[in-house]
Parts: sequence; structure tokens; C-alpha cells
Amino acid sequence: MSGGSVSTTYLELSQDDGAAHKFYEVTVDGLVVTVRYGRIGASGQTQITTFPSADKARAAAAKKVGEKVRKGYAPAVAGQRAPRAVTRRQVASAPSTARAVAPVLWRFGTGSAAFGIHVDDEHCWVGNQAGDVYTLGHDGRVLARFNLPDGVKCLVADDFWIYAGCDDGKVYDLSSKLPFAAYDIAADVDIFWLDIHEGVLDVSDRDGKLTVIDHEDEHQWSRRSQGDHAWMVRADDRAVYHGHQRGVTAYAPDGGGELWHTPTRGGVLFGWQEDDTVYAGTAHRVVQRLSKASGAIEATYACDSAVYSCATSPGGRFVFAGDAASSVYCFDQDGTRLWKLGTGGGSALSMQYRDERLYLVTTDGSLVCVDASEAAVSAAQQGTVPVARDVKLAEALPTYAPATTASAVTAVAQAPTGAIVVQCVQDSGRLRVHVVSEGYDSSWNVQFPRAIREPGARYVVDALHPAAGGFYRVRGDIRRLL
Repeated sequence: MSGGSVSTTYLELSQDDGAAHKFYEVTVDGLVVTVRYGRIGASGQTQITTFPSADKARAAAAKKVGEKVRKGYAPAVAGQRAPRAVTRRQVASAPSTARAVAPVLWRFGTGSAAFGIHVDDEHCWVGNQAGDVYTLGHDGRVLARFNLPDGVKCLVADDFWIYAGCDDGKVYDLSSKLPFAAYDIAADVDIFWLDIHEGVLDVSDRDGKLTVIDHEDEHQWSRRSQGDHAWMVRADDRAVYHGHQRGVTAYAPDGGGELWHTPTRGGVLFGWQEDDTVYAGTAHRVVQRLSKASGAIEATYACDSAVYSCATSPGGRFVFAGDAASSVYCFDQDGTRLWKLGTGGGSALSMQYRDERLYLVTTDGSLVCVDASEAAVSAAQQGTVPVARDVKLAEALPTYAPATTASAVTAVAQAPTGAIVVQCVQDSGRLRVHVVSEGYDSSWNVQFPRAIREPGARYVVDALHPAAGGFYRVRGDIRRLL
């Protein structure tokens, strides 16, 4: 219901160090107060509240504006400040020079250039620059779609949690039907690649900087490496491995400093890791294997064009690479090239090996499943390959999008049997989420969607899992408790 004139207050908080680059807009229209907030240049998230009187609506709006001004927000004009920088990888893809084509079992076209891939025991995941993430079965059936607000840079897994890093600076947890922004990266970071290890997010960027953020989305530390265009970041308990134009640099996980730096043959374009080694694919047509302990180069795998992606079979028994000329390679662990085959459609921008299959995402936006068994590759080298199946979208495909308000979340009158109750609480000036149900540490924070947090609100979740660092992660559905 509208009554009287409509008033809008628009504020921005933009700090020189890039730690904040946000807007906050409050509109009062009669009894209705609409709050829109987010990163400068983005459409942001919206919350709408109706009050019993116009006076109460104006008072609530004034309170919200006052709180933001006290935090450093100031009046501004929308559109005058530039949005965060976004670099989309520009890649060229030439036809393959291989004499044979790889034995492709199935191919799924996502409709847009794709970089993100993850394959686990149950699903294959692919994310593209249109913001779509699809899950497929290993047989190629499309099972579900996540519709995210911006282009997907990469998909990373941390145990059985799946995260999508996007061009809007947010990292979305896709582990339940309600995807949510688990991390929000500072506006001065032009994201190139991400990794997550035990809830700690590592971000490599255009300027060759490494930024480390904890599970509560709070900045921990950052370092600038010797080279820019950092397309590689991998992490484990021992170090964070940062690949850039001048090689690979390892840093202590706690920010204690550089452990080692190794120049590579050409700038690093992609990285992979095993327990004791990291692999760097470079612009000078090689993959190089480096010791995690010392940074020493242990083996070099020579390709015929710039290496866009690489992966290994478990333990590094076989090493795979995808180049800029639409070819895919397999090497023995000592560097001996075993085969080179054409992908049959574009260059592989990311890849992963699992159970004698090699999964690729290519420059034409396809997720490709290659039979990498010895028998299939041998037959392909002789010119015998299966007829690749083109996977089609299901007509009634389940689609999930992030909730932007608490009211957008399914509400229940009581917690279902076995569900766990969590509550939003004020803690040191921040709105955090703690566990109410018995059997959990009520002082630990829960990694939870910021967009749906409201003071005092309670939610039920299917499961919580403790993580290193003393916090809980949500597993399963999230429902609002009335």
C-alpha cells in the first residue's frame, strides 16, 4: 500500500584499500520500506518490510540509514563509482594437429564458455560464464541446474562441499538446494582462481596477489608474488601454492611468509596438486612437477602448444594436459609421452581424471567425458572411437537460485524430527549464527547465508559438520522456523 511521496536514500562505502566497495539504498513508500544493498555496480539483494503505519516505516528507515552512516557509509550518486574489475580469460583455440580423436563417450553443451569443473563419486559439475552450474551423473544425465548471479570462474571442493567462485566477487556454497554466498571477496581483487582448504579460502588475482579469507568471510592475510596474472592457487595443510607469470611460490598457511619460489618454464596458466607434488601447466608448452617440500622441479611433460589445463590420476601415476590447439595428452609419471589425441571440439580449459575417465570443459562451453582406459585409447589411435552422445537438457530440470531474503526461504512451524536448530545472534557487533540444539558447541559459528540472517531468527538444517578451525558447515536443506 502506498501513501504520500516516495523517498530514497542512497549510500556507499568505498575504501581505498578495497576492503569495502558497497552500496546501501533505503526507499520509503507509505507503509513499505525497501532496502537494497550489495557491491557497487551490481543489482544487489533486496529486503521488503511492511509496517503498521507510515510513521513507523519512516522511523525504521531513518534507523537503518543512521546505522550505516555510523559505519562509514556516505551519501552518493548511483553509477558514479566504477564496479569491481572483472577479467574474463581470453583464450585462443586452434584445431588439433593430432592424427586421431579421443574416445569421447558423451558431450554436454552448456551454452557458454566454461572453466569450472568438479567430479566426485556421485556427480559431475560444470560452471559457465553465464552463471549456470549443472550437475550430471557419470552417465551424462543432467540432474539439476544452479542459476548464479554472475559468471563462474571455477568450481572447487573442500571435502564434500562444493563452491563456485563467481565474477561478482562471491563464492557460493552449492552443497544444498539453497545455494548461498559463503564468502565475499574485496572489490580490489580481480579474481583469477580460487581454492578452499578446511574452510579457508585462497584467492589468486590479476595482479599476482594471494588473498586468504577465513570461514567467517574475514580477511586473514595477503601477499604479492613476483609475477602477475596468477591463474593457479592450490592449498593443503603445509602451504598455499601460488602460480603466476614468474613461476610458483609457496607460502606458509598462517601467512608466516614465503617457503620457496621456483621459476617455471613460462608463465603458469593452470595448477593441480597431489599429496606431495604440485603441477604447473605453462604458456611455454610444458607441465612441470614440483616438490611441495622444496619446490624442486622433479619432472617436465612436453606438449606442442601452450598448456591450458592439467590433471593426474591418483598419486600422479599418469599426467594429463590440454593445450591451446584442441589436443589432450597423457604422460607417464617420469615425463614420457604416451599419447596425444584431439578433443573433437575445442581446447580443454579445465580437466579432472576419475576412474579411467578424463572429464574436460572446453572453449566451446562443453563438458566432455573421455574414455581414458588403455583399451579405448589404443583403439582411438587406430582410428576406432565410439559415437559421442550429445547430452540434452531434461524438460523439467530442477533449478536452484540463491535466496536474497529470509522470506524467500521455505518456512516450517516446527523442526522436523532429527533436524538441527540454529539461531542468528549479535556477537561483537556482527550478526552470526550459533547452534541451539543439544550436542553441539553453542560458541562455534555456523557458516550460513548472510542474505537471510535476521536478529533472533531461527532456522532448521538437516546436518552440521565440524570443520578445522572451530566452526560448523551446513549440509542439506535450510528452512526458516516460524
